[in-house]
Amino acid sequence: MLKDRTAIVGIGQTRFAKSLDEPEKTLACRAVLAALDDAGIDPAEVDALASYTMEETDEVELAKSIGAGDITFFSRTGFGGGGSCATVAHLAMAVATGQAGVGVAWRSRKRGSGVRPWTNTGVQLPTPAQWTRPFGLLRPADEIAMLARRYMHEYGATRDHLFNVALACRNRANQNPAAVMYERPLTREMYMDARWISEPLCLYDNCLETDGALACVVVGAERARDCRQRPVYVHSVAQGLPAQHHGMVNYWNDDPLTGPAWTAARQLWKTADLGPQDVDTAQIYDAFTPLIPLSLEGYGFCGRGEGAAYTEGGALELGGRLPINTAGGGLSEGYVHGFNLINEGVRQLRGSSTSQVPDAATCLVTAGEGVPTSALLLRN
Repeated sequence: MLKDRTAIVGIGQTRFAKSLDEPEKTLACRAVLAALDDAGIDPAEVDALASYTMEETDEVELAKSIGAGDITFFSRTGFGGGGSCATVAHLAMAVATGQAGVGVAWRSRKRGSGVRPWTNTGVQLPTPAQWTRPFGLLRPADEIAMLARRYMHEYGATRDHLFNVALACRNRANQNPAAVMYERPLTREMYMDARWISEPLCLYDNCLETDGALACVVVGAERARDCRQRPVYVHSVAQGLPAQHHGMVNYWNDDPLTGPAWTAARQLWKTADLGPQDVDTAQIYDAFTPLIPLSLEGYGFCGRGEGAAYTEGGALELGGRLPINTAGGGLSEGYVHGFNLINEGVRQLRGSSTSQVPDAATCLVTAGEGVPTSALLLRN
């Protein structure tokens, strides 16, 4: 069992912006070195690395550049934002089983100033995309918009519910000087008047396109007690790939609105001493606002079809029953494939968030819903 046998002891990040001058490799190294310094660990002690299959900086280049020692474990997880929490899960397994002692997970991305993957028409479409893109579902926003429309039709969700999500994230970003949307308030009028990206999703239903990098350091629980920062224990981890899954649109599932979160959640809670009722704050993957109500249902905070109503009455705000994305999330802090949600979960349990939940002792962090996903349950 992995329960509490490892801890995150260091976090680091670069600044977030629409465009940064430095290449992705430099940003990656800066974030990793900042995380190691935060933990008080020399780079030469690093012997495990984990990142995403979409990461452009490979293990060899990163290890050489930061001055790491011999690497005895390295892994990558696929499916874009679905792999964020899995990077930490893989390191936790490696450290807990003795394959390594000091692990670093990271993600560096220049999406704000880079190209959009779907614009490259010279690349052969993967098999799932051959059933969607020729018929107009070109971008992730188009695919999630279709799921959102079905969710509205079946359960009565409205744009006001999606606004509740966007507003909660923006309000937290307004308190976070590191957020792209710091001191840039969002009103209902602005939201309702915003241009469509893919109906029913408007501009503010979509995550930011950001340049930046983040990293964290994982060690064993015994060593964690001697590190520079208060340890944040990895209580439970999970990945989820449901049967007959079809990325983003779930065409082949009996219920397309029952996504990978449901599979990951069953595993996460099965191996935990805690349940949804014990979670003080959640950092829920928010590339698009509809993913929040779908994830709230998948991870058991409410019943099937109740995710939209759950957002009412300030439930997602600081002081509400489940404060989410307390640094602003992908919608308003920065979008680096969800890794900033991991770092914010650590800050909450250290007590150092810019939107601190009083006495926070547990935090759920989730990766991308709609694709094969992953999740972490952290505690202090």
